[in-house]
Amino acid sequence: MMRNFWVNLPVKDTNKSKEFYSKLGFPTNTLPGTSDQVQLVIGENNAAVMLFPVSVFKKFTKHEIVDTKQATEVLFSIDAESKEEVDEIAKRALMAGGTIFGKPSENQGWMYGCGFADLGGHRWNVLYMDMSMMPKELEIER
Repeated sequence: MMRNFWVNLPVKDTNKSKEFYSKLGFPTNTLPGTSDQVQLVIGENNAAVMLFPVSVFKKFTKHEIVDTKQATEVLFSIDAESKEEVDEIAKRALMAGGTIFGKPSENQGWMYGCGFADLGGHRWNVLYMDMSMMPKELEIER
């Protein structure tokens, strides 16, 4: 059985990326024995995103890296506790040097979210979902 899940992400400058994510409120750790490999810890389940220099990442994948100015390789999504938290994360991302590609707004009457790109152009989606307003046909049977 699989025990853990994490995401590996290439970055141009791990120190600047660590500073960026710290400003957004993500706990960050530099991996022991390294000076250029950083772990972000996200959410209640402590999901990990590992930040690696592009050169190290390329050794893992044996493949070219997507040019994030031209294409999107993945969309990371974060569950927010409130509309205010969505607004705050968007504000922090902008102040830390990121860009907003989707201003905070309502979506489908029960979601509120925004989209930002980090320093390397990787795209993040921050979403608050008011489950009491979710249409019944979208509910998952349990």
